[in-house]
Amino acid sequence: MTVRFDDLRLTWFGYATLRIETPAATIYLDPGRHGVLSGEWTPRTEHVAASHPPASDYRDADGDLVCVTHLHHYDPDGIERVAARDATVLVPEGLSVHGTDRTDVRPADLSFEVRRVGTEDELVAAGVPTWTVPAYNDPDGPHTRTDGTPYHEKGRGCGYILAIDGTRVFVPGDTDVLPGHDHLDVDVFVPPIGGTYTMDRHGAADLALALDPGLVVPVHYDTNEAIETDARSFAADVAAGGVPVALDGLGATSPVAGARR
Repeated sequence: MTVRFDDLRLTWFGYATLRIETPAATIYLDPGRHGVLSGEWTPRTEHVAASHPPASDYRDADGDLVCVTHLHHYDPDGIERVAARDATVLVPEGLSVHGTDRTDVRPADLSFEVRRVGTEDELVAAGVPTWTVPAYNDPDGPHTRTDGTPYHEKGRGCGYILAIDGTRVFVPGDTDVLPGHDHLDVDVFVPPIGGTYTMDRHGAADLALALDPGLVVPVHYDTNEAIETDARSFAADVAAGGVPVALDGLGATSPVAGARR
């Protein structure tokens, strides 16, 4: 799914992978995982087939900036598929491959400029002003394991705010709705809506209405059974509040995506 907003061209490849193309830079968020860039992902249900982008063998390697939110979305193969030779890759300080059996390729082993970021940093990467924000699950909230530990612990991951040609894009990462989220000034909001491991469609819709951005592009849903959701109802709830939404298989809901209000 691809949608335009001002001078930005945003493409959702599935799961959490997002490409933002601008006249000045090309940016990827959380590329790869679950085969969405390798062509290996297949829909399990008719519902998912209708709502999730099909996988493709993607190797454009044109990214000036690649942002990884946390370990679950760290995919060295995905990064290699999207990053240009001189790309900058941002990786949270709390990310360590010792916490996974999916890869033994450390961020330091990647053949790109890798910069570690904290959860509340301000920097310029590949010419893009960037801010990080905390991303985690509330230990007392619903997104915890059976032993009570949160799926995403505080300090291990982050979200990103990117100021691109005067347009501020907020990608919160895998997180609950957190204090302070609703006070951010953003033009494009890219929330996870699948629930289970992140905010669900209801919390994401409430946050979208509080932020009142120019466009909402939901991600992180319907890739697998754990994050299947009713994305059309999410879009309807947000659009009913006058906020444009871009949804795969549906296009832009009214008001028209990309229009300044």
